Amino acid sequence: MSNIVNAKWLKENLNNEKLVIVDCRFSLMDKEYGKRSYESSHIKGALRVDIETELSDKVSTHGGRHPLPTIDKLKDVFEKIGISNDSIVVAYDEGDLAGPSRLWWILKYLGHKEVYILAGGINDFEEIGGELTCEVKKVKKGNFKINLQENMKVDMEYVKDRINNKKVALVDCRENARYKGEVEPVDKKAGHIPSALNYFWMDILDKNNDLLNIKSKESLKNHFKDLNNYEEVIIYCGSGITASPVSLALNEIEIPYKFYTGSFSDWISYDENQVATI
Repeated sequence: MSNIVNAKWLKENLNNEKLVIVDCRFSLMDKEYGKRSYESSHIKGALRVDIETELSDKVSTHGGRHPLPTIDKLKDVFEKIGISNDSIVVAYDEGDLAGPSRLWWILKYLGHKEVYILAGGINDFEEIGGELTCEVKKVKKGNFKINLQENMKVDMEYVKDRINNKKVALVDCRENARYKGEVEPVDKKAGHIPSALNYFWMDILDKNNDLLNIKSKESLKNHFKDLNNYEEVIIYCGSGITASPVSLALNEIEIPYKFYTGSFSDWISYDENQVATI
C-alpha cells in the first residue's frame, strides 16, 4: 500500500536519519490517554503529537469540535518534532488509525510527500520484537516549507451548495446509530447532513487476534465501489478525526475526495442548517 509501512520495515529503518516517528495515540473520551500511554512506553525514537492541543485548535462558535489549527501553528508543531521537507514521517497508534490518519491527512494537506502510517500500530511493532522505551529522544528542529493543497479541504458553504446533488456523494463516517439520529453522545443535535450516505469508519479495519489493521485494497475497493458512480466525494464525521482513516482508505484505492474538516459539529453550529434523521 502506498501510504502504509509495516512493523518489519520500521524496525529495519529505525536508524535512518530522515525518519521521524510520531506517536498519535489518543482517546476522544479521555484527553490524558495519549500522554499517559506515551510516558508508559513508546516506539524507540518516537515523539508525541497531541491530537487535541496540537493537531486541533481551540473550539469557537464555528469550526467544529476539533478545528484545524492555523498553518503557522501546524508548521511550528511539526518543526518542533524535527520534520523537514525531506523527512520520512511514520505515524502510529494502537491500530485503529484515527490519530495517525489525522496527522497523515494534515501533512498531506500541507504538501508533505513522505508520510506513512504504521500498519498494526505499536502492538504489531512490539509483537515482532521492536524496541519500546520510556526515554524521550532529543530532536533537532526541522525546516518545513508549506505547499498548501487547498483543494483537499472544503467548508460548510461548499457542502451546503451540494446537498441533494445526485452527482455528489456526501459521506458520513460515523457509526450508523449516530448517522440515523438514534443516539448522540457528544453533539447538541442528532442526525446527519441531508442527503449524506453512511460509511462507518471502522468498517475499513480488520481485527485479527485483537490486532487492528486496515483491510486489503481489494476489500476496500469492494467496500467503496458505489462511490465510483459519483463525480465528487466529500467526507465528514463528527469533528474531523474519525473521517481521517476513510480519507486514507480512499487515497489507497485512488478515489478522489474532499474533506469537510469541520464536519457535523460545525454543520450544526449554524442554526439554519437542516439535519436529517432516519
